[in-house]
Amino acid sequence: MPDSLQEPPVSHVHVALEGRVLRLTLARPEKKNALTRGMYTALADTLDEAAADPAVRVVLLHGEGGTFTAGNDLGDFLSDPPRDETSPVFRFLRTVRDFPKPLLAAVEGHAVGIGTTLLLHCDLAYAAPTARFQLPFVNLGLVPEAASSLLLPLAVGPQRAAAWLLFGEPFSADEAVQAGLIAAVVPAGALLDHAMARARALAERPPAAVRLTKALLRRAGAGSVAEAMQVEAGHFVERLAAPEAQEALAAFLEKRLPDFSRFD
Repeated sequence: MPDSLQEPPVSHVHVALEGRVLRLTLARPEKKNALTRGMYTALADTLDEAAADPAVRVVLLHGEGGTFTAGNDLGDFLSDPPRDETSPVFRFLRTVRDFPKPLLAAVEGHAVGIGTTLLLHCDLAYAAPTARFQLPFVNLGLVPEAASSLLLPLAVGPQRAAAWLLFGEPFSADEAVQAGLIAAVVPAGALLDHAMARARALAERPPAAVRLTKALLRRAGAGSVAEAMQVEAGHFVERLAAPEAQEALAAFLEKRLPDFSRFD
């Protein structure tokens, strides 16, 4: 087949407008929907378009194949790591932070790293009992992102936030809803239908009033969130190049325990 007639590469972000609700599906189930630079760019581009499109009133984000996302694709991540705020991952986080319309999430299976922190920027998040959340930044020699060092203590309390961020251990959907990270736990078979029903209900509300209410809910902390995100990004980039992270990531890829004994 001539090059000009070849099908384009399969997108790992599926976009579907259903009424006034825009569904964004992370569609890389063979990799547990691990996020690549291309996926971050596609998500940010789509959200920018949705923000300006009056046909879209609500956005729902979910994953394909029983998983939300396993976080960053480490191979892709390490081949071209983020170096500054122009990197696709940081652009995506700013886009989610500033998105002016309701953003909902439906979570099942793994929600690792950014798969958990981005929920802090969703207006409502629902999870199946199978959802497993994890914030393994410290274990990888890194620091939190998405302003989670600020937003997570505000959302779930400083003690729980410290435990989740410092130990990086998985926690369940029941723990997440009890802490206030998600709105509700929904039976797995009903999760997407429930989230879509909630999204459609929001889409039927007066759109300007909905947008203004969202803006008011986030108004008090807007400046602090932007500052926290910027500070975190600087430390994240610095830590990524540091020996601790190099050891942690090498150990992960080599399927061995990391050795941090030589570090101060």
